[in-house]
Amino acid sequence: MAAEVQGADLAQLVVLLGAGVVAVPIFKRIGLGSVIGYLAAGVAIGPFGLGFFTDPQAILHVAELGVVMFLFVIGLEMRPTRLWGLRREIFGLGLAQVVACGALLTLIGVAVGLPLAAAFVAGMGFVLTSTATVMQLLDERGDTASPSGQRIVSILLLEDLAIVPLLAIVVLIGPATSSDAHQPFWLSGLIALGCVAALVAAGRWLLNPMFRILAGANAREVMTGAALLVVLGSALAMQFGGLSMAMGAFLAGVMLSESSFRHQLEADIEPFRGILLGLFFLGVGMSLDLGVLVSDWHIILAAVIGYMIVKAIGIFGIARLFRANRKEALSRAALMAQGGEFAFVLYAAATTAGIIDGRTNAILTATVIISMALTPLTVMALKWLPEPKPNVDDLDVADGLEGRVLMIGFGRFGQITAQFLLSEGIDVTAIDSDADMVRSAARFGFKVYYGDGTRLDVLRAAGIEHADLVVVCTDKRESTDLIVELIRSEFPLSKLYVRSYDRQHTLKLRQQGVDFEIRETYESAFTFGMKSLEGLGYDESHIADVAETIREREAARLAIQMSGGKISYTDIQGKLKPEPLVEPKRRSKALNEAAEKATAEAAE
Repeated sequence: MAAEVQGADLAQLVVLLGAGVVAVPIFKRIGLGSVIGYLAAGVAIGPFGLGFFTDPQAILHVAELGVVMFLFVIGLEMRPTRLWGLRREIFGLGLAQVVACGALLTLIGVAVGLPLAAAFVAGMGFVLTSTATVMQLLDERGDTASPSGQRIVSILLLEDLAIVPLLAIVVLIGPATSSDAHQPFWLSGLIALGCVAALVAAGRWLLNPMFRILAGANAREVMTGAALLVVLGSALAMQFGGLSMAMGAFLAGVMLSESSFRHQLEADIEPFRGILLGLFFLGVGMSLDLGVLVSDWHIILAAVIGYMIVKAIGIFGIARLFRANRKEALSRAALMAQGGEFAFVLYAAATTAGIIDGRTNAILTATVIISMALTPLTVMALKWLPEPKPNVDDLDVADGLEGRVLMIGFGRFGQITAQFLLSEGIDVTAIDSDADMVRSAARFGFKVYYGDGTRLDVLRAAGIEHADLVVVCTDKRESTDLIVELIRSEFPLSKLYVRSYDRQHTLKLRQQGVDFEIRETYESAFTFGMKSLEGLGYDESHIADVAETIREREAARLAIQMSGGKISYTDIQGKLKPEPLVEPKRRSKALNEAAEKATAEAAE
């Protein structure tokens, strides 16, 4: 009998993993992302699909650890000083967004006939964005560490904190009988503060000495076990205090962010984090009650559309109020215009307290799940929106200028180049199509005009016909190509110096007849290589000889390639193959099967 039960459990585990392994690559291939893949797989194998699982809540309870571990990894990237620097975003921007969106969504509930208490619970549950969904999307886009991503992380942290007072409010506004068994609010707050204090103390005086002792044992599996112990122990401590488990893990990560073991901990946690986060989305998909979806589809559809639109408007408005540009505000609204996993906790507590009934709970839960599934689609839809016109009200637009040098593009490359010209008192007209860059340049004493160098009228207004030299320093290859083609077509006598993207771009620019080009990393890489030889003890004269030899061979190879020579010019995709300029002194050696295969393919 025990063997049959174990076999059934193993079969369910195989189905669970198999569903994710099959669905996620398919959905990522068609451009819908991994989150929707997991959700769809959960619906398919859940109690309302093929019926492999009957209790999705059991999966969710385990898989919630994926969110916990995700927040721990985020905490490892947040040093205390950095977190303190985000205090305005957390308690200013985050609080403003929660309050504003909560008020708007509560008004919607009242407007459709819900009692005030029920409307408040329904709206505030939807305000709590899905940390797992947003962080996964930020991670896939590589935006987690960007300034805009950090502001979103700050808001999510405040929302995680908000679940504590919201649960207390649910107890207070519920029928009197529901609060009899609960401890006083002041006592709950005292316990929560005590747990936070204990966790901070352990992070300050216990964790680093513990990891130093374990590292001395030279047992990798013990370090992995200790990493899991820290994450789960901190989550348990916070849960005991009535706070969010994810918040506990985040605080533990922050406490260890300055530890010398930080990178090792991140590597140990990463595999568990990814698998459990995937299971979390599978569990959310299983929780979607298709029966309620069919019977009350019109109510759910209206709730999803209404709540998402109103919340997005609130987020956009608060973002603009806190001086985010329009692009960032739209992106934040698209990412966060959904409900989240804490809504399930809040709705369950409200049902227990008698504020909402079981049917309303099911409808609200379905609304949140569908909004989570739609989030990747709303983010994708942003790509189809036209780029907002930059605000240039306070900027000088290029018009009637006559500088000796016309510089197009004033990013990092252009700013350094301009220093040489300005140091000699040369009159430089610099234009850039990024309004924020133009404003930033003004703070450094540079006079930069707003203008799009890919437009003929802007080039004329910037004085290209009077310029002795045109310098193209744009950082996008496509823009550079458009500008060069336009100048060579309309102003063929202009002396044209261009920043090149890579070797292949260099060859193309030379074919277009530019007067000078340089790869953006060429000289810095040369300097880096020379300094590397210097660090290894080689004398300066020998390093200079090596550098001169490499420059000569590089110039000779470019000349041969320009004339149609045969130096492994392109690969099968028409791109240049990287080739050594000097004969390697050792043969390459493959250290594993994948490397051996790649080496063989390269030789062919």
